[in-house]
Amino acid sequence: MTAPTLLDGERLIATFTPDRATYWRGHVIMAVVLGAGAGLFLLWQGNPYPVMGPLGAGAAIAIRAAYVASEAMSDLWYLTDRRLIGPRDAVVPRARIKAARPFFGSVQIITDTGDKHLIKYLADPATDAARILENRR
Repeated sequence: MTAPTLLDGERLIATFTPDRATYWRGHVIMAVVLGAGAGLFLLWQGNPYPVMGPLGAGAAIAIRAAYVASEAMSDLWYLTDRRLIGPRDAVVPRARIKAARPFFGSVQIITDTGDKHLIKYLADPATDAARILENRR
């Protein structure tokens, strides 16, 4: 995504870029949790090879993570003094933002109309959420 076109007098405050380490850490955690679940399920079913559950889950999640990484790492969000501008034509006026809270390495944005947006894979989601909420008009 290229830098957004700003309105007259609008000022860019911050750019939120995905963090590669956060992206891969999240996928490793997902692989461990789902792999353990798959192994336990196979044990419960009496399968003689329950180790295949974690191996299969890990392989599937690794392949998916590698395939989607370029798209996930290109999702940029821009904070201006008037708006929060995201990928795929997401534009949220700052005055409409009701909440911004850290959520598992991401920031969840909730508007006063109930719309929800997720800024994913941030290195410091708590600081970024606070920055989004400060100086709203």
